[in-house]
Amino acid sequence: MPKAQETVLEIDLSALNHNFNYLKSKLQPQTKFLAVVKAFAYGSDSVEIAKHLQKLNVDYFAVAYAKEGVTLRDAGITTPIMVLHPQPLNFKTIIDHCLEPSIYSPHILNEFIKTAEAQSQKNYPIHIKFNTGLNRLGFKESGIDTIISKLKNTPSVKVKSLFSHLAASEDTNELDFTRLQIERFNRVAEMFEKKSDTKPWLHLCNTSGVVNYPEAHFDMVRCGIGLYGFGNSAKEDNNLKPIASLKSVISQIHEIEKDETVGYNRAYTSTGNEKSATIPIGHADGINRIYGKGNGFVVINGKKAPIIGNVCMDMIMVNVSNIDCKEGDEVIIFNSDYRASNLSESAKTISYEIITAVSQRVKRIFLNETQS
Repeated sequence: MPKAQETVLEIDLSALNHNFNYLKSKLQPQTKFLAVVKAFAYGSDSVEIAKHLQKLNVDYFAVAYAKEGVTLRDAGITTPIMVLHPQPLNFKTIIDHCLEPSIYSPHILNEFIKTAEAQSQKNYPIHIKFNTGLNRLGFKESGIDTIISKLKNTPSVKVKSLFSHLAASEDTNELDFTRLQIERFNRVAEMFEKKSDTKPWLHLCNTSGVVNYPEAHFDMVRCGIGLYGFGNSAKEDNNLKPIASLKSVISQIHEIEKDETVGYNRAYTSTGNEKSATIPIGHADGINRIYGKGNGFVVINGKKAPIIGNVCMDMIMVNVSNIDCKEGDEVIIFNSDYRASNLSESAKTISYEIITAVSQRVKRIFLNETQS
């Protein structure tokens, strides 16, 4: 694999294959697989990731907002796409692009029915979200009668699925709460099916739910972070392969004398004769300022180099006093050996945050595109 000569995000599609197949192996053959590709496919590239997963016959995609779904449709994605957080302003766009909305409140239900009727739709697929304990989006159990009443008064929409979201499926200290959520969802589904005389698909599990709660796989599962190589536990991380490697290069090396300062606001002061390396990646590329002042690190020639001073918009400086390196050497921010989770933990945050923050100006390179 050639060394980086600029800041790049390498995306290994063979690792994506591995993660998809591993997660699929946890499911019954009839259980559908929804791939979450919101937030630019967790900071990678939603179009390329969706195209690849479509070749692998994924059953569904999910995005957060309508605009993300439109991008996929414009790129030729034909697989069904669910919009997890639709807003009334975009309902016509959703219908025009054959996207399927999550309906999470009486207001959203009323507004989507109004738009669907205005567009002369019949049996347009919608997905009803119930709140079972996350308390973010979703109908309460007590809203079932209202939902069914409205649905019976219009032929414009049809419920394709009922779903909810687990709050702590990765946390072994929250087993009782997760099981309570599963129990609540089962009760909601049974009541909805009985009162509506329909049987929509059911889905509840995210990546951690797939691994930890096989009894709750239902008709479909929704996997996001696992596809990108993170399992929400050290054990599961070993079963998955991070698909993205963020790399850069040393632009310049400085000899720093004792008591000299580095960077904006003179945030780092040398304690002796030191060497610093300047790297062309900064907070405009996704390396948040929280990684500055020694909280974060990069890897150069197999050794960790702490970030010193404040992270700049386009650059970081790292301490390479004890590293044999030169200008032009490759720099690893994260990859399969030095995971994004390791870097994020050093700054007391989570892998989701750093991988989804990688800027669009960072060049994407796709590896193993011919494998399927």
